[in-house]
Amino acid sequence: MLAARAPRVPVIDALHDAADFAIRPAAHLLFSVASEYPAGSVFLAVVDPGVGGRREAIVVQADGRRFVGPDNGLLSILWARSRSRKCWRIAWRPKRLTSSFHGRDLFAPVAAALATKRVPKTWLTRKTQPEVRLEGEDLAQIIYIDHYGNAVTGLREFRTAWRLRAGGRTLTYARTFEAARGPFWYENSMGLVEIAAPRRSAAKLLRLSIGSRVAWQRSTR
Repeated sequence: MLAARAPRVPVIDALHDAADFAIRPAAHLLFSVASEYPAGSVFLAVVDPGVGGRREAIVVQADGRRFVGPDNGLLSILWARSRSRKCWRIAWRPKRLTSSFHGRDLFAPVAAALATKRVPKTWLTRKTQPEVRLEGEDLAQIIYIDHYGNAVTGLREFRTAWRLRAGGRTLTYARTFEAARGPFWYENSMGLVEIAAPRRSAAKLLRLSIGSRVAWQRSTR
């Protein structure tokens, strides 16, 4: 659908394996992923367990980037943390709108129209804000696990002297995998606290999954 409606616009698959049905972790992950893209970027974001139901379809503009997706909280962390923001309800409906594939039928055409700067005036109507809004504070949980078994948290603030409690273990900071001697935490490329283990899956070792809680412990030394 994107290729058909915006053939000259490059499409980047920023992430396609966010946890199923997990809106809150995905909302924090989306904020961190999006911050690496320039102003003017258009994001098609879909984690939508209520597809076909009563939730609305919206566009959010946050600090110069635009996001198309369901009004179920997915776009609300961006909303909460942005300095400049606007919101629109997607009023347009395609002739063919299946009850289970709004990513293709509804969101993708709107994202393509935004990317090509050809949005009919009747497609979007202004809203004050998204209906479903999650709190913008850091999330002390696992929000993503990559194929290596590294576990990303929703924490952005940290100090290297602090320890992190996760999976029944207390983890210390290491700057690199080479410097670590066992499970550790470090600052990943998105500026989030990530849990890893040298040449092993930290998620399997510590029995972590999406939503597993983590907590800071101040060093007593």
